[in-house]
Amino acid sequence: MSQSQINLNFINRSNDVNNSEVVIFQKNVAESFDEIAIAWRVIQNCGRNDNHPFVYPLKFEVCASDSFGNYTPQMTAYDGQAYEMVKDTSGDVLRLASTPAVSQQEVEVRNNLSSGSINANIYRDGKLLAAKTNVSPGQKGVFQFHPSIFVGVVSQVVEGEVMNSAIIQQVNTEINLFGIQSADLVMTGGGSGPTASPFEFHLENINK
Repeated sequence: MSQSQINLNFINRSNDVNNSEVVIFQKNVAESFDEIAIAWRVIQNCGRNDNHPFVYPLKFEVCASDSFGNYTPQMTAYDGQAYEMVKDTSGDVLRLASTPAVSQQEVEVRNNLSSGSINANIYRDGKLLAAKTNVSPGQKGVFQFHPSIFVGVVSQVVEGEVMNSAIIQQVNTEINLFGIQSADLVMTGGGSGPTASPFEFHLENINK
């Protein structure tokens, strides 16, 4: 049986005294401007020595929304596939395109409507992972993700919303998930006063 997801377990082994929030996100490496990222998961109120299990599915879902505020159903997407937004007799619909994506590592969402922009949305585990907004007719959103997550301690970040670039630049811990079936994601550091240290994240109990 092929692997369908990576099982991760966040463990707070830090000396945090501020009930910090932990954000987990990915960067869309197909886009040249990488300062746009969405908070995929925000772990809150996870006290010292508490843990928070979550999954990282290897597949993701794609959906599009149009200028009328309509959302298409989420459809499973695999690398190399392209989807297109077209108008049929029922209205605007998203369907698998007859021609694949230009790159086997990317997923494309094309706006093939005659008028009106769309937003292309990518979900992983049912949570918004990335988006390309205001895709004009004839244009496309392109998505590619390395098998890694970024994780950091943040404040005032809302799950599923775009984070500002200042926050993203603070989060520089990248955790490589390639070839992993399960692992503990451990947070250490923190504290108050002269003994405080930066927060750090690493994997333990890695099962490949």
